[in-house]
Amino acid sequence: MFKAATLRVFLTLHTWTGICAGLALFVAFYAGAITMFHGELHGWEKRPTTQIVQDDDGTALVAALHAKYPEARNNFAIQPATDESPTPYAWWIDKSGQWQHASLAELRGEAHDDGASVISELVNELHYTLGIPGVGIYLMGIVSMLYGVALISGVIIHLPTLMKDLFALRVGKNLKRMWQDAHNVVGILSLPFHVIFAVTGTVLCLSLVIMATFNTLAYNGKLAAETNRVMGHGVVRKPTGEAAPMLSPMQLVEHARTVQRDFVPVWIAFENYGDRAAFVEVRGETPGALGTYGGITVDASTGEILTVQVGGQRDANHALLAGVYGLHFGSYGGFAVRVLYFVLGLMGALLFYSGNLLWIESRRKRQQAHQTGPVRFMARLTVGVCFGLAAGIAAALIANQIAIAVGGNIGLSERVACFGTWLACFIWAFVRSPARASFELPYFAAALSLAVPVVNIALRGGTIAAGGHDASAFIVIDVMSAALAAGLYALGRAARRRARDGQPNSVWALRPAT
Repeated sequence: MFKAATLRVFLTLHTWTGICAGLALFVAFYAGAITMFHGELHGWEKRPTTQIVQDDDGTALVAALHAKYPEARNNFAIQPATDESPTPYAWWIDKSGQWQHASLAELRGEAHDDGASVISELVNELHYTLGIPGVGIYLMGIVSMLYGVALISGVIIHLPTLMKDLFALRVGKNLKRMWQDAHNVVGILSLPFHVIFAVTGTVLCLSLVIMATFNTLAYNGKLAAETNRVMGHGVVRKPTGEAAPMLSPMQLVEHARTVQRDFVPVWIAFENYGDRAAFVEVRGETPGALGTYGGITVDASTGEILTVQVGGQRDANHALLAGVYGLHFGSYGGFAVRVLYFVLGLMGALLFYSGNLLWIESRRKRQQAHQTGPVRFMARLTVGVCFGLAAGIAAALIANQIAIAVGGNIGLSERVACFGTWLACFIWAFVRSPARASFELPYFAAALSLAVPVVNIALRGGTIAAGGHDASAFIVIDVMSAALAAGLYALGRAARRRARDGQPNSVWALRPAT
């Protein structure tokens, strides 16, 4: 099908694009697998719900927000109660330009958040920015493009032997062949999933760059003015200076639901509140649609429907954008699809981990005990980054529970635990030999992951036993953590067996050949 020289070119391309992007993709896929349970994680990270201040229609929450932060009147949002988070929250942008949120009890001074939890957003940030503020999202866009190149070149080089080797998994002392088989099987069987992520990841991360480029080169600076119409709600209203009575948030939701009865609101964004030109965009989900997320814009004074962009009633631009989001986040098929995406995400992480192991094995000097510096460095880097991330996320989950129990700063504790543990594991990988670190760090990450449900049950077992909104979120995250612990333990066990019984002239061998 292809000449040998052509296949060698594609093999080189596949190898180096994979090496350049592999560790970043491991971070994105491991964290991305966990974000499949973002809603449950958001409910899990908060204090158990004991008492919710009653505010049937959201009016009291809006009034309390404006009383404490009058500068928020022109631009704020209400996050209504959901199954995962039964407490409504007000959101606004503070004077530093950062989003803040608070419940009605917190705005009234009847409760204190002790430093809001950030774990759900922290894991999401690791997924799409690698935890790097500012430029991280653009770096992830470039990584996604390299990922696409690696996919195309990988398919081409395996086409000649695809059917023969598709289900082959030859386990034995030939480590390169074993990891090659595992890499090929995972990559080919989950190929459609990876194509979706390579394309949608590039679009989502580099959308601003792409738009800015087209705005300058093709649209003579006119594209920016059209962005709100083609990608947002499309409503532009300037304040009139004329006061008008406002409908309550829940009344506005009911007006939005006249368009689509099964529409589930998750965000109510207000602009020009109190003015005759005030309006809201009610954002939410339409069950059963490919792109579940959409929005309905409503006049905040009269309840008149201004624009509709929800499942089955979108224009071409919004339908395409919603499809991109739906395919990327797996929101179109309910809990079962999210579990499938979780499994496929972990398989993707294993794909990139095994790719680095293949690179290391292909450069091993089989006739000498001591391996080259680049091979040892890549071995340490791979182990430190991959298992350090797994340990860091588990440590952040544990820190969340301990900070809640002792009344500490929850958000700060989570970040310090996550990045501190990740850094400690990274240092450990370079202090220890690659052979020892390759099973010590997976065991450590597995122990921390298993400690997540143990600590949670010890501190909040009564809430779980009582059932309700909090209990379901607790159970999902605890089961997920236990599953991650089992997988990490299996990797650690395999690495230890390899270090003890594998080929001696290797960075993974505990003792070199004599």
